[in-house]
Amino acid sequence: MAWRLNFLLIKLFLTAAALAVTTLAWMSAAAAQAHAPLAEQPASVQRFIGLMSDPDVQKWLQGVARETETATVPATASQDPASSFAGSTMRFRAHAASMVAAAHSFPSEAIRGAALLEQDVKAIGGTRPIVLLAAFVAAGLGAQWLFWRFSAGWRSWMAGASVTSVWHRVVVITARLLWAVCYVLSFGLGSIGFFLLFDWPPIIREIVVGFLFAVVIYRLACALLDVFLAPRSNEQGRFRVVPITNEAAGHWAKRISYLIGWYAFGWVTIRLLGTLGLSIPSRQLAAYFLGFILLGIAIEAIWRRPPGSPTQQTSRIGLHGRNWLWTAYLTGIWLLWVAGAVELFWVMVVCAALPGAIVLTKASINNILRRSETDEDGRSRVTVLSVIVERGIRATLIVAAIVFLANILDVRLTQMTMQDSPALRLVRGVLSAGIILLVVDLAWNVVKVLIDRKMGDTEAALEIGSERERRRTRLRTLLPILRNFLMILFAAIAIMMALSSLGIEIGPLIAGAGVVGVAIGFGAQTVVKDIISGMFYLLDDAFRIGEYIQSGSYKGTVEAFSLRSVKLRHHRGPIFIVPFSELGAIQNMSRDWSVVKFLLSVSYESDVAQVKAITKSVGKALREDPEFQPFIIENLKMKGVEEISDYGIKLSFGMTLKPTQLQSAIRRRAYAMLREAFNAQGIKIAVPTVQVAGGKEDGLAAVAQQALAKQTVVDAPGPT
Repeated sequence: MAWRLNFLLIKLFLTAAALAVTTLAWMSAAAAQAHAPLAEQPASVQRFIGLMSDPDVQKWLQGVARETETATVPATASQDPASSFAGSTMRFRAHAASMVAAAHSFPSEAIRGAALLEQDVKAIGGTRPIVLLAAFVAAGLGAQWLFWRFSAGWRSWMAGASVTSVWHRVVVITARLLWAVCYVLSFGLGSIGFFLLFDWPPIIREIVVGFLFAVVIYRLACALLDVFLAPRSNEQGRFRVVPITNEAAGHWAKRISYLIGWYAFGWVTIRLLGTLGLSIPSRQLAAYFLGFILLGIAIEAIWRRPPGSPTQQTSRIGLHGRNWLWTAYLTGIWLLWVAGAVELFWVMVVCAALPGAIVLTKASINNILRRSETDEDGRSRVTVLSVIVERGIRATLIVAAIVFLANILDVRLTQMTMQDSPALRLVRGVLSAGIILLVVDLAWNVVKVLIDRKMGDTEAALEIGSERERRRTRLRTLLPILRNFLMILFAAIAIMMALSSLGIEIGPLIAGAGVVGVAIGFGAQTVVKDIISGMFYLLDDAFRIGEYIQSGSYKGTVEAFSLRSVKLRHHRGPIFIVPFSELGAIQNMSRDWSVVKFLLSVSYESDVAQVKAITKSVGKALREDPEFQPFIIENLKMKGVEEISDYGIKLSFGMTLKPTQLQSAIRRRAYAMLREAFNAQGIKIAVPTVQVAGGKEDGLAAVAQQALAKQTVVDAPGPT
């Protein structure tokens, strides 16, 4: 399929070239019949015509004419804003008039150029350039076929190479790029190189080499698009750099190659028209016609783009509306070019191309440098290398766009000095500030990714109480504060350096900021106190994220920090936001270990030694529970008799646990297991009891009756 597509495009180029050359040859024959004396011109006249057709000579004559016109314009005219608008209008009018004149003079100029071409054709025996072009294209295809055969092992290795890791993807993409370049280079050597082995007349050499160069550019574009877009991704081992769908990859690979190929063909054609002696307006007229065809290809690509195309972004405007906007934009920039507003044309092109290039670059870099295939689940995992490469390429694109626009607008960046006009100094300051912001942005994103990666590494919980777990919790506490501090620091440095590059003295600003800071410090002593207290709490490692602390009436699990406060989540749900200055002494209940103690009362008849043995067996069984085993340091034990109360014996129990939120759960489980074991062994839990003793049943009844009477008197309502 690729060979068929390439053959059709080459046939298109050859047909267009044949049409152009045949037309010129026909004009040459007509000119030879209508103006027979033209071939009998003296040699000096022919040399003069050849010099006038030289592009360098024409460029020098245009420069002389421009300098003469500039010298005749009064100096005040360039300084008057009104005259600048009038001058723009007059330039547009002159450009339109030159296009009309070129349309009338184009046939005669084409006849003169055809006459020059006919002379070179006769010098090589009447062989037309289209025949030579076809012959040397065939030679290039033959050389390319030989390279295809000899690189079979290379291609098979690329087809079966693994792309599961970053290194494998980089190696495969580099190998495919190198193979594509060698593939096109073989065509170039077989066509252009073989053509240059012979001595040809100058015009024939320019025509054949020019169109062969256009074919090489087209084939190079096809090869590079095949590497980056991989339209035939069903082959094993093919990796698509730009993350789009198969249908979108095939669509844009074709259309972009058509655009590049037609642009190369048009560029070569316009240069060859200059070689044949056509004037600049005539060449511009031909360029506008070729550009109109280029516009048609671009609009067709926009309207027929499939889903998953890189230009289809989620927005409030529907697909149909976006297509119309793109059509209006492309038509508008073509009209600007035709109207002669070259500066505005390139500004519009760069403003549309730069954001798209940045978006595609970011998506491609992230796709290449993702860490593993598991990252394709939609979760973004940015690496330091991807940030450096993506931000570096983005900065390069922005700087290249600035330099290009400066060249188009005739702004000499290297010649801006303090003696220049205020506008130029402002432009220089803006450019310097932009470069500073790009550098600071790169540094901040690298630092941010490093901190985020370290935060991601601390998400997994480790063994409770271990040194690694303590280090993890401390990092999760300090890293967010460090990230916020560095963000403020980078922002302050960037703003100060940008203002300095714009010519603003930052010394008075810093001094003024110091005075304002002192005033704010006096007026906001509590805030300053909170911030400083928080710094000392963190330096003392008083608490960390996830620990349970208590300070006065505030207690809960530490959830997050700010510069002046800490968030505590109470075990019942409420959250306390406590300023650091109000914390005071802190009781940290989640450090190292903790002893859980509780009391139980048994009846006087219970055997304390038996209770101790039962407790030991319960502690052993509790530790064997897989849910609680990692958190128990010392088993549940009976400490001894704590107190002999009025209705039983109070016994003290305790166990040593690691700091965990399961302490309450472990204690409740111990209560339940002890109760079951005591019931099984006949140990009774002591409860308050009242005994009433008497000699006879009637005596007991009398006592009960008397107690009931007293209760009735107590419950009787009072006087109203």
